[in-house]
Amino acid sequence: MSAIDFRPVSGESRAEPSSTTLSHLRVAVVHDWLVVYGGAERVLEHILDCFPQADVFSLIDYVPDSQRVFLRGKQPRTSFFQNIPGIARHYRKFLPLMPLAIEQFNLREYDLVVSSSYCVAKGVLTGPNQTHLCYCHSPMRYAWDHYHDYLQEHKLERGPISWFVRWQLHQIRTWDVRSNNMVDHFVANSKFVQARIRKFYQRDSALVYPPVETDLFSLQTDKENFYVAAGRLVPYKRLDLVVDAFSVMSDRQLVLIGDGPEITKLRSKAGPNVKVLGFQPNDVLKDYLSRARAFIFPSEEDFGIIPVEAQACGTPVIAFGSGGALETVLPFVEENLGMKATGVFFNQQTPESLIAAIECFEKHETDFNPYFISEHAAKFSPASFKTQLLEQIRWALLNRSYIPPAPLPPAAPELEASSEYSSPVIHE
Repeated sequence: MSAIDFRPVSGESRAEPSSTTLSHLRVAVVHDWLVVYGGAERVLEHILDCFPQADVFSLIDYVPDSQRVFLRGKQPRTSFFQNIPGIARHYRKFLPLMPLAIEQFNLREYDLVVSSSYCVAKGVLTGPNQTHLCYCHSPMRYAWDHYHDYLQEHKLERGPISWFVRWQLHQIRTWDVRSNNMVDHFVANSKFVQARIRKFYQRDSALVYPPVETDLFSLQTDKENFYVAAGRLVPYKRLDLVVDAFSVMSDRQLVLIGDGPEITKLRSKAGPNVKVLGFQPNDVLKDYLSRARAFIFPSEEDFGIIPVEAQACGTPVIAFGSGGALETVLPFVEENLGMKATGVFFNQQTPESLIAAIECFEKHETDFNPYFISEHAAKFSPASFKTQLLEQIRWALLNRSYIPPAPLPPAAPELEASSEYSSPVIHE
């Protein structure tokens, strides 16, 4: 399936996307929650660029004033969650109430509803005369395929609290499956997420990769002798294995950028060849990405924006060969030295597997062309995202299951006054 094609489940022939303007539509854009400017919020930013007339809905809105530019001056309409004391820090604890909260938004006045969903946003209630397109970042990972990892990470594998949480997540899964019926058309952010949607919801979806601001990153061909890794310092990102690998490779230099609950643990494990910088502004991150010998990406992500940003700088990526990296990184294969590549994969999330990939990269480092790597990253630009998303929205509008009939023209005054009016005769 191509990035802008969608084949209905039934396989029937449907109308092609139209170039008709969408500016006349009444549009609601629904996002799960607004607390930081992260990857999902970058997508929301470009959705709002497509629909300047849209109203925004979110369970809560606690984005700091310094980060609100992406909302394009809009004031989101929030749920009853907004008034709960301490909700900004503890909103995740209210997961069992989120389905109820999202269903309270009254969207009856809108022609088009676009949900930006990785939790419950897709569950908003819409009618048969409305079109609901869901841009799905992922079905809820902690309720589905990351369920056991979630319990283990939060030490909820045993005890009465464990069983209470398990029951809650069971209820969430039931609602999550049922609420997917509210969506007319799914758009996934990667083939990996397409597989999740098919597995959990039994629905087909279109593919539109997220927008990456590749034009904000400068190509740099002269690389320096250090590696860089970056991301939120949480367990599933697996940045610990990068630190462990460089503890063995003490003759290589690593710069680790990011903040999170794992930062103290990682700093204690880091040797003198590993610099843990913590949180850094975007300009600092860009600088390190552009100068690094390679970017290391050890986690399994639905898409993964930073590897694309690194490639936009002409920097190769050494990535765990799973999830979105399989779609954004062109892997080097020793058996085919003539094939152009943008990175190297390792197959297991272990220090040993990562070390082998780094050694493979260094052996063939001269085969990586910074110009080609940068050109490859440009395929994930915001312009490409907007074009493809609008094509999917036009398709969904033209192929919705119910199209309200056009209103009848007002009757002529002389006909209204006549009691002998009969339907016209059609002459062939």
